[in-house]
Amino acid sequence: MKAFVSQALQGALQQLHAQGSIPGIPATLELDRPKQGEHGHLASNIALLLARIAGRKPRDLAAEIVAALPASEWIARAEIAGPGFINFFLQPAAFHTVIRQVRAEREGFGANRSGAGQRLQLEFVSANPTGPLHVGHGRGAAYGASLANILRFNGYDIFCEYYVNDAGRQMDILAASVYLRYLEAAQALPWPFPSNTYRGEYVRAVATRLRERVGNRLLYAATGLPDLPKIGDGDLAIDTLIAHLKQSLGEDYRVLHSAGLDEILDDIRDDLIGFGVHYERWYSEHSLMNTGAVDAAVAALEAAGHCYIHEGALWFRATAFGDDKDRVLRRDNGAYTYFASDVAYHAEKFARGFTRIIDMWGADHHGYVPRVKAALRALGLDDQCLEVVLVQFAVLYRGTEKVSMSTRAGEFVTLRALREEVGNDAARFFYVLRRADQHLDFDLELAKKHSEENPVFYIQYAHARVYSLLRQTTEKGLSLPPAAGSIDLEPLQDPREWALADTLWRFPEVVATAARDREPHQIAFYLRDLAAAFHTYYNSTRILVDDTPLRHARLTLCTAVAQSIANGLRLLGVSAPEQM
Repeated sequence: MKAFVSQALQGALQQLHAQGSIPGIPATLELDRPKQGEHGHLASNIALLLARIAGRKPRDLAAEIVAALPASEWIARAEIAGPGFINFFLQPAAFHTVIRQVRAEREGFGANRSGAGQRLQLEFVSANPTGPLHVGHGRGAAYGASLANILRFNGYDIFCEYYVNDAGRQMDILAASVYLRYLEAAQALPWPFPSNTYRGEYVRAVATRLRERVGNRLLYAATGLPDLPKIGDGDLAIDTLIAHLKQSLGEDYRVLHSAGLDEILDDIRDDLIGFGVHYERWYSEHSLMNTGAVDAAVAALEAAGHCYIHEGALWFRATAFGDDKDRVLRRDNGAYTYFASDVAYHAEKFARGFTRIIDMWGADHHGYVPRVKAALRALGLDDQCLEVVLVQFAVLYRGTEKVSMSTRAGEFVTLRALREEVGNDAARFFYVLRRADQHLDFDLELAKKHSEENPVFYIQYAHARVYSLLRQTTEKGLSLPPAAGSIDLEPLQDPREWALADTLWRFPEVVATAARDREPHQIAFYLRDLAAAFHTYYNSTRILVDDTPLRHARLTLCTAVAQSIANGLRLLGVSAPEQM
């Protein structure tokens, strides 16, 4: 509809330009939706913009533009308001057109091909496999999966990826934690369980299953076990324990390391699949080490003269590329840092030829963005092709009590437990109700309510209401609109019907802007508006009238609403039930 009105406006401007009334025509014309219905369906400030250039009074120029508008079956009239705004009022035929469009395009209504030919990589969640996913991780999962759906609906070729941090110190701490629980199960732990390890019950379960598989085979590493209570709870204690286990167990250390990694990673995969989140690839950090990708990336930085040695460690001169300080790539003990792995991983992403790379990180990683971009620039790569979206963790409340989210202490609510309590639909919808970078309090009690206070229930109920109308039509022995062929929509003359159709033709615009702005919540807000408009119409209008043409027209409008709701909910990973 905007395109049609814009075309008519362009025609008027071309005529005035040919007459010499205006010096030129803008390449694009902005049309806005007035907030108040009495100001029309669309509005333009073009007269105000051109008047300054032409040295004319805006209202006089607006009058000339309105007079030059070509006759149209879709534009009822154009009025001048305020200092020179032009308000457009549309004919009923314009609203009938969008109903027919939904009917024709069905599941494809709202889609576009603006992203055709562009291949985007989305990396999201990528939580360390040191424990089950908790409700904080759920927000990144819902956001990333929804954004992927929206971008695909806009024609982009999307490749979703989970980066598995299966190498490094945190995984070693998990392995040590599993071993201590293994000793505890064998009644061979010589002191209380230390506080700076992973202490959740899931670690005990992993250790129990490890012992079931290997029996007492790994107990030999307990000989010469360092006395952690004497060392203390700091990093020195846990690092001393890890070094002892690696030396004592030798090749068996991989058995211990894999016990926790494999089981927890399988649990994460299963949890995300159950949440409707799917990836094209699970990318192992360890594989970067095995293929020499980290060695190659660091060597490339060194060869380009961007590194130096300080106190035995290899540093990247990040400050030369906009970071606030230089960064360590390789420690004095020869071990690479997480940063070195991330440099190699992002260089490898670029090598795969994606048009754009979108990383979704927790908001606490905001300081990490400039250092990664600095490394990309140092490697001669276009860091503008990397887009980082920072996702705030959701905070769960039970009543007024905030629930702890400490993975290390094991005091957290898992994503799986949340899904079992409120359901996937409520979880997916509530997680995308705010911009990703905004704080989100997850209202557990509201998510479980079956009332209009719960936005997802309110939207799904609108969809189910339409199908209830269709069932009632059949039960009453009345005819349904034909499934194929044209429908006479002229009987739709009620302004409330036009208002509902007006909301329908906003959907393609919302889909496009949600993709452009990376904001799935725009879809959620739109669906809430559409559901509200439909409930108002349903409550004020008798739809199953005896007049067959009017009944068919109204049911067609209602089914168009249901189709739009279903399409929007599908983008957010939420179901559209036909009965509730």
